[in-house]
Amino acid sequence: MERSAAQAFQGRDVPAFLLVHASPPEAWRPQLKAGTLWVVESEGQVVAFLAATATGDRLHIDEVDVDLGAQGRGVGRRLIGHVVRWARDAGLAQLSLTTFRSVPWNGPFYASLGFVEDARLPELQAILAAEADKGLSDRCAMVLAL
Repeated sequence: MERSAAQAFQGRDVPAFLLVHASPPEAWRPQLKAGTLWVVESEGQVVAFLAATATGDRLHIDEVDVDLGAQGRGVGRRLIGHVVRWARDAGLAQLSLTTFRSVPWNGPFYASLGFVEDARLPELQAILAAEADKGLSDRCAMVLAL
């Protein structure tokens, strides 16, 4: 799933490892155990997933991927909408994430959902710094007030 979703980055200014890297399934166990891992299936196949971590009154989206063949069909938008409703129902105040600022289906996409750039939280600054250490540049933190 991750490798398929990453193919949309071909030809973009992103590190090459993003095109071939995939997290091992056990990397998502904490989110699964916490109930903050969602998948979208179509015809018996997983076509998208979103993993998040609750921290205080904020839910941070660790990763969201949509299979390349399912992109552009509203799958990601509906998945994030579901997670927004879940977070509101859980009484959380914010949703946060980090993403590529200039890739059209990243920063601008999340902005269209109401997220705004905001890296004031020390936790988000730390995430951005860790991503920069991995070679991920042009990243921003975004927050959605619930």
